[in-house]
Amino acid sequence: MRPLAHLRRRTRGQALVEFALVLPIFILLLVGVFDLGRAVYVFSTVNNAAREAVRLAIVDQNCDAIGQKAQQHAASVDVSWSYDGSLTPAAACDATGEDIHIQFLQPDYSGADAFADDCDPGQAAPNGPRSSCVAQVTVEYSYTAATPIIGNILGTITLTGTSQQAVELTYTSP
Repeated sequence: MRPLAHLRRRTRGQALVEFALVLPIFILLLVGVFDLGRAVYVFSTVNNAAREAVRLAIVDQNCDAIGQKAQQHAASVDVSWSYDGSLTPAAACDATGEDIHIQFLQPDYSGADAFADDCDPGQAAPNGPRSSCVAQVTVEYSYTAATPIIGNILGTITLTGTSQQAVELTYTSP
């Protein structure tokens, strides 16, 4: 009778040790799924913000209004946008160091960072963006996983949402 009781106690101890070894791995996987869900949410949010801002850009070329629209739709992930109001032909709507970038491209989708007079919102009317130009809004967010172990493995990931549409109406709101 004694050997069976001793064997039963050893089995219970073995299950406890196995549980202690598997539990951290299980929790890491569970939190990893949580981090993946957060990354998908952020990716969806920045893409939606870019899409909504470019919808405004195709009918209103006011850079500050476009940037605020993108920032409003990405408020849950805290992207930055500031615009000092100085719209020059070389700078167009692109504020440096910000998470939201607004550009007006040529009809063939070329001209990024080199604006021609006919698609530059910095040009006085009627030389601003024509209805043949393409509005492009890019929203970026630096994502870091909430789990320290996963965050150390992956580091910071830049999630980017970009949307392009043809300008439908040349208009700049006050």
